[in-house]
Amino acid sequence: MDVRELWQKMLDELETMIPALGFDTLMETTAPVNVTENKLILCTNSEVSKALVQKRFLIHIREAMQMVFPMLDDVIVITEDQKENYKTKEDEDIKPLGNTWEDSHFIKKYTFDNFVVGSSNEFVAAASHAVSEAPGKKFNPLFIYGGVGLGKTHLLNAIGNHITNNQPKLKTLYVSCEKFTNELIEAIRDTKNPNDAKKAFRQKYRNCDVLMIDDIQFISKTDATQEELFHTFNDLYNAEKQIIISSDRPPREIQHLEDRLRTRFAWGLIADIKPPDLETRIAILQKKAAEQGVVVKPGILKIIAESVQDNIRDMEGLLTRVISYASLTNQKEINENILNEALKDYTDDQKEMISADTVMSVVCEYFSVSKADLIGKKKNKEIVEPRQICMYLITEFLTTPLKEIGNIFGGRDHTTVIFARDKIAEQVRLESRIGLYVKDLKALLLKK
Repeated sequence: MDVRELWQKMLDELETMIPALGFDTLMETTAPVNVTENKLILCTNSEVSKALVQKRFLIHIREAMQMVFPMLDDVIVITEDQKENYKTKEDEDIKPLGNTWEDSHFIKKYTFDNFVVGSSNEFVAAASHAVSEAPGKKFNPLFIYGGVGLGKTHLLNAIGNHITNNQPKLKTLYVSCEKFTNELIEAIRDTKNPNDAKKAFRQKYRNCDVLMIDDIQFISKTDATQEELFHTFNDLYNAEKQIIISSDRPPREIQHLEDRLRTRFAWGLIADIKPPDLETRIAILQKKAAEQGVVVKPGILKIIAESVQDNIRDMEGLLTRVISYASLTNQKEINENILNEALKDYTDDQKEMISADTVMSVVCEYFSVSKADLIGKKKNKEIVEPRQICMYLITEFLTTPLKEIGNIFGGRDHTTVIFARDKIAEQVRLESRIGLYVKDLKALLLKK
């Protein structure tokens, strides 16, 4: 893997983490230079861009790097005039450090030690820790479900890190449901070596000691995918190998899931993560601040905790924004004035915020279509155009990550959202018929 390939893989992850406009800015201003001393060197086109990347995107870049190539230690952001200090090695591959099992790239910062336990997640945290201590012996399968940003990703990575550190000989495989499906499709499509491709696919998933499948709610309704998952589950379960599944809903509420799989998911333990109470949210922020080496007064943390109630990731993002603002403006103490300045854009957005539901309702009324059709599978022009316009408007008015927008529209892939956004943006630029629709709809939304 060369540095350009590494960066492209990181961009694939970053596209699901940060808002669409921010991602476009990152793409335009930043490029990979080299990997040196286990650090990724990124170059920006100006000092302004460098400050922007460090302030808004660096935490996400580090997270994406840990997902794609966790053997690297850090990211260094430079400008064009510093480039000559870092020798470019365009043809040199990044060599793996030590032995790694395919796809077992866990985010190092997510551990049980820094997972804040409260009444909303005490049970699932204990179950996850028990599974990591004795894979395949307790709670098999372990099915974790909960809303976006409540800690499912943290727990999955904590389990993976604990097993990797304490039982390194075990083959621990983490995969998204989407990737599992796509790899199966590729194996089926391999017309040159169909038997070899299917065999390699099955060996990969049935020869591991721990299999984690994330976002199982996106399971394909095709018979082939569910058939393969069924037999993979059976082989691993019968061999007493650990299976861990995550979802945003319990098995009984997953659409298109065959009853035989639904039943098997319930063989072990089903544990949910609920939104944390105020005290737990404040404790999470305290730990987050401590990790960044910053002392923040409890009163400030309480204000932040009260502003976001059901998404830990968003809440931590606000704290990071406040800390970054204080650092960049050379403030020694974070007080309420600093808090208000740092979150001014956010609070303005909140006051003027148009929810995804509002956008969808306005679009449905404007085009006389139902919400069920808008998020459904129909592909006739009368539905596809409003659907794509709706996706575009959500990227315009909200800072929702592309992956979440795809989830809103019936679990579509984030690349579908990108296609819709770019297509409608082009039509708007050309002032076409669709461009006029968008102009009308924006006017309607701004009246809300």
